[in-house]
Amino acid sequence: MNRGVIETLLGALVLAVAGVFLFYAYSSSDIGKGGGYEVTARFTTVGGLKTGSDVRMSGIKVGTVADQRLDPTSYLAEVTLSIDDSIQLPIDSSAAIASEGLLGGNFVDLVPGADDKMLKPGERIELTQDAVDFIQLLSRFMFQAGSSSASPDSGTN
Repeated sequence: MNRGVIETLLGALVLAVAGVFLFYAYSSSDIGKGGGYEVTARFTTVGGLKTGSDVRMSGIKVGTVADQRLDPTSYLAEVTLSIDDSIQLPIDSSAAIASEGLLGGNFVDLVPGADDKMLKPGERIELTQDAVDFIQLLSRFMFQAGSSSASPDSGTN
């Protein structure tokens, strides 16, 4: 009987620790933090950008990627960005898909413009720069380097 009480107390302790861990994980993540206003941007290609990826300005997170969809008329990727209410973007701002490194994820990098008129919720950022495909760049470099090292004239007669 004594052993059953100890096992019950240990089980309750494990559940309490798991509950504290889940509470900490939820409170320290961005889950449940909503708000902000949404703007859209169109890109030819988004690379590895995912819904929930960061939107940054000067390296500081100012929002998240809320949605991605393919525009059936233009065949461009339309990305919806949720921007913090405290950040106002000039209408001539630009958005670029950047990478955190060779193996890192992609994020949207915003560069504010200089116009006095600000973007309103639902408007579109017109100036965009697509994601750079590092694998494609590397393969082009390798094939160019390989073809330039083989000379057509071997020097023999």
